[in-house]
Amino acid sequence: MTDYDRSAVDTLTGYFYQFDQSILEILNLSSLEDSVAIECIEDIDVKTATELSAIQCKYYSKSEYNHSVIKKAVMHMLNHFKKVTIGEKEAIKYQINRYYKSGQDKIPNSFDIAFLKKNFLTYTEEKVKQEHHVNLGLTDEQLEVFLSYLSINVNCPEYNAQYNQLIDSLCACYKSTRYSAESYYYNNALRIIKDLSINPLEENRTITKKSFLEKVNNSKILFNEWFIKLKGKQAHFKNLKQEYFTSLNIEPFERFFLIEINQDFYIRNELKELIFIISKKWSKISKYGNISFCPYILVHGIENSELISIKTELFKEKFNFIDGYDFQGAEFNPISVAQTATYHNQIKVKVLNVLTDLELTLGSIPNKTKKVYQFFITTPYFEYSDPSIGIHNIQVEHFTDIKEII
Repeated sequence: MTDYDRSAVDTLTGYFYQFDQSILEILNLSSLEDSVAIECIEDIDVKTATELSAIQCKYYSKSEYNHSVIKKAVMHMLNHFKKVTIGEKEAIKYQINRYYKSGQDKIPNSFDIAFLKKNFLTYTEEKVKQEHHVNLGLTDEQLEVFLSYLSINVNCPEYNAQYNQLIDSLCACYKSTRYSAESYYYNNALRIIKDLSINPLEENRTITKKSFLEKVNNSKILFNEWFIKLKGKQAHFKNLKQEYFTSLNIEPFERFFLIEINQDFYIRNELKELIFIISKKWSKISKYGNISFCPYILVHGIENSELISIKTELFKEKFNFIDGYDFQGAEFNPISVAQTATYHNQIKVKVLNVLTDLELTLGSIPNKTKKVYQFFITTPYFEYSDPSIGIHNIQVEHFTDIKEII
């Protein structure tokens, strides 16, 4: 691994560490109306009914702690405190949370303003001794107040220890298994915090505990690109496969596979191969008995002419399918496309052309369990409000990733 690669990994770890601590801060809020702001005054701002705390969170897995490494952070917080003393800013609590590989014993659990001045507020600039508190015109009495507002913790938990603490908290909060806490709740929490952190408007980077818990409690989004970076693509695909697409006895459900393509990276043969795989794995045509079924497939983002070309090839290859159009010029018939695949008709797949066809079909199938697997690239493109229908939204980089999941 190159130095550049190591640097990128360290940076990503730092982001996740901060995101995880942000989530923990929200979960630990005592009131549902308390809130957290991301990347505002500091990395994490915690607002309760009685106080506001600004938390700077950093992760240095390979560094030793020295007073100099947090000196700028303390002086930056003192700059804010100066504005408090002249009425420009409201009073807040200041907190520095850091993880270091070693050196934590160099700082005592509590210290006085003499220690504060010597180790955090004094520096040399152009060979001249500078005292930051003097430059700001702050008295010892004011520094005592600042010190009462300041908390420094360089003994924060190691990355994996904090992550496990977070997953345990999510399990307790949602009364879930560890798998659900990781794959659903943590994934959603991570997405929410990431989206807050990159919002260009500061006023939109705040969320209450109540809103956060409601948004996290959405198991329809199974993962996103940040979760892939954390867990590893193949490892997470394996988990999804085990949870949703592995069964010794496939239940005769009505399964809908929604596949989004990116025209810039589209290859027809790859899509046809995926159709064949879905049909083979999720069809059952029985010569004896009544349990026969096959999947529905909708390709989102494909040109109509290209879809016609694929159907033409499937027809020539004697791969039997239906699409709900019974004759030339006919309107889409959801009853027709929903007919049961049998040993006699040998229907291997049911093709839905557009999302409106999908909606009509879902509404026309009574008394059957229906599951929708929406594979999307950037943003889910299908919503359906019927709570009886299981909809799972799974983000992929390319539609060929679906082969690794199903």
